[in-house]
Amino acid sequence: MTVHDPILAAAQRARATIPDDAAMLRAAADLTRELSTANPRIYWPDLLASTFIGYAGVAGAIMVDNVPIAIACAFVAMMALYRAASFIHELTHIRKGALPGFRFGWNLLVGIPLMIPSFLYEGVHTQHHARTRYGTADDPEYLPLALMKPWSLPLFIIVASLAPIGLILRFGVLTPLSLLIPPLRAKVVAELSALSINPAYRRRPPEGDFARMWAWQEAGTCLFALALVGSVFAFGWKPLLVYMAIHSAMTVINQLRTLVAHLWENEGEPMTVTAQYLDSVNVPPPAMLAPLWAPVGLRYHALHHLLPSVPYHALGKAHARLIAMLEEASPYHRGNYPGMFPLVGKIARSTMGAR
Repeated sequence: MTVHDPILAAAQRARATIPDDAAMLRAAADLTRELSTANPRIYWPDLLASTFIGYAGVAGAIMVDNVPIAIACAFVAMMALYRAASFIHELTHIRKGALPGFRFGWNLLVGIPLMIPSFLYEGVHTQHHARTRYGTADDPEYLPLALMKPWSLPLFIIVASLAPIGLILRFGVLTPLSLLIPPLRAKVVAELSALSINPAYRRRPPEGDFARMWAWQEAGTCLFALALVGSVFAFGWKPLLVYMAIHSAMTVINQLRTLVAHLWENEGEPMTVTAQYLDSVNVPPPAMLAPLWAPVGLRYHALHHLLPSVPYHALGKAHARLIAMLEEASPYHRGNYPGMFPLVGKIARSTMGAR
């Protein structure tokens, strides 16, 4: 629990109760009605190209002896695989039947090899979008980071850098052990089966078709994790260490992106849709680097909270329409920011008020 300036606390409670802006919500719905169809001719080439470039970069980083070239290959691999991995966010919002085979293909190409199968996110992320959950203790993807101690921000990033080690332990060790020890299985499902940042979040056991999907994804990831560790005996340490370094860097970039996806200024109060939008972040053009650190439409995170069903390739068009339609006084304009570093600075300054 955070303790902070009572004036600041009062201001944050006022933000949580900001009334909905009817004009903004109506415009968002009316201007983007025909943009909600996911286009497979965009999704598949984007995913396949990102995956191919990513794994080619991994191979180059492992096989090339020239250190500067190997580092360049690793950087390309990290950025490309980060983009490919970011499609997990799209999977949670794609309408059933809209992209046949995409979920299965993504898991085979990306989810299992990166040990982030989609069951870790599906059924979790949608709770973050629930109007009554966002920003509360029941939101799996929310922490009041701006109200926490200053050391919480570097810790937030350091933990992400250890992701490949944690994922190998989760799938290579705990998955097989938990199948033999029922109490451990219950703990693994509840506490270690979600890509969440809220340590208090507990997940319910899966049921029906989702349970079957969970089972094959977890089995595949378990086998991959074991093969990854076993590769040391066949190929030595270099391939594993290069893979883990690329994976770690990719996860750190994503964690930085997560850090600036919201302002993190709510301390558990239910929020209106407009308040949720204002607690979220767009980094639209002319910010030139945003497509790299917030790929697959994640640069429009605030807009995504208004229109979660609009696919990533249509968010830029939706944003342009709303900017042109809504007056400067509209809350919509207040959700737009120039880049990552000013946002990190803003959140860091907020933590300085916590004590």
